[in-house]
Amino acid sequence: MAQTATHAHPSYMAIFWWLAVLTVLELAVLFTGLPKVVVVILLCSLALAKASLVAMYFMHLRFETRTLGLVALTPLTIGTLLVLLLVWDGNPLGHRSPTAPAVEAPAAQH
Repeated sequence: MAQTATHAHPSYMAIFWWLAVLTVLELAVLFTGLPKVVVVILLCSLALAKASLVAMYFMHLRFETRTLGLVALTPLTIGTLLVLLLVWDGNPLGHRSPTAPAVEAPAAQH
């Protein structure tokens, strides 16, 4: 007969409070005077920490084999690479010619 490994159930209220603290930190980051690049990096890292907590405890990946964790991590890695590769293609400033003449708005008629 197959034996299953038993594990102690985590304190879901502790996970809830960690998620609440990370959410408050995300809101605090928004209202700081940091540059946009730093804010985006901080928000992405806090969101990744929250997603990790949810995946590990609410999806029970912490108590599964390492292979199942790698299967869950693979789409995240591929998605991140695709987003980073496509960001360069969507930047309109990189496609502008440096010798193009400046275009001015037409004068308003009264």
